[in-house]
Amino acid sequence: MAVLVQAEDFDVGAEMALITTGRADIGALVSFTGLVREMAGGSEMVLEHYPGMTEKALEKIEADARGRWALQDCRIIHRYGPLAAGAQIVLVITASPHRAAAFEAAEFIMDFLKSRAPFWKKEAGDGWVDAREADEAALGRWT
Repeated sequence: MAVLVQAEDFDVGAEMALITTGRADIGALVSFTGLVREMAGGSEMVLEHYPGMTEKALEKIEADARGRWALQDCRIIHRYGPLAAGAQIVLVITASPHRAAAFEAAEFIMDFLKSRAPFWKKEAGDGWVDAREADEAALGRWT
């Protein structure tokens, strides 16, 4: 298990290797990498967070996923600070004996990160960004 909130970029392959190296018990490894989209108001987004509070919220999301699916490992990395369009912003990796659990857990984690993770997003030139209705609606399937 690892939850990291960092300004630095990440290497998806290296992060996957941290989970799989020396293990032969993992049957499925699912990863999702989120990228900053180009926005109408500019080509940069700034993410802010409260250190300590944000990590605890992400750890709760990860623990909830572990409670629902048989995960052998999980890794969540979320970046903050100024991020240009095209930059990696989030990485979720789930490992499980079977693919269904790994896929579902990764999707669950992303749905909750989009709507419940305490990050404040500001698009360059446009102001603060609220959660979209579609993101909130996605949470309904997990209740």
